[in-house]
Amino acid sequence: MEITLIWQRLQERNVRAWIFKEGITLSKKETKTNAMRILERMKIPYEMRTYECDEFTDGIHVADLLGISYETMYKTLVTVGKSKAYYVFVIPIAEEIDFKKAAKSVGEKSLEMLPLKELTAVTGYVRGGCTSIGMKKKFKTIIQEDAQNLDKIIVSGGKIGLQLILLPEDLKRAADAEYADTIHR
Repeated sequence: MEITLIWQRLQERNVRAWIFKEGITLSKKETKTNAMRILERMKIPYEMRTYECDEFTDGIHVADLLGISYETMYKTLVTVGKSKAYYVFVIPIAEEIDFKKAAKSVGEKSLEMLPLKELTAVTGYVRGGCTSIGMKKKFKTIIQEDAQNLDKIIVSGGKIGLQLILLPEDLKRAADAEYADTIHR
């Protein structure tokens, strides 16, 4: 009986050594983004959808890849006010921000898009993976008011290739956001 146990242990070690040598992983640990950790800490339910992508692709393309309607998928835009303060806007992927309406909604004279080269330094996220939940610092965040009428909203999960699906009110709470009309009509 003891010899059988020794033989099993030797086989296990050989298998482990081979697995290590070949670089095989037996279980793939799910890496969570800041946004996911915050949602879980706040006990906010969400679903995630992933897609293959190594670099930025626009929201329309992502919606097509995932078979999601354009009306429910939103993009996150980061702007800078005349006061040099940063503001975050979450709007439908097929829409364009109306800078006059957006500026009025945050009490600024004017707004402009944050230069792309500054995005990661300011938010902690990369283009295509930017979300209003869990940025480096808390910025005033506005969600397009039409989101209130949706059953669910889909936003970036905090990295390229990951989308989160949640209730609009839950996104509002997690991002400490407000609703306002900020798009061209």
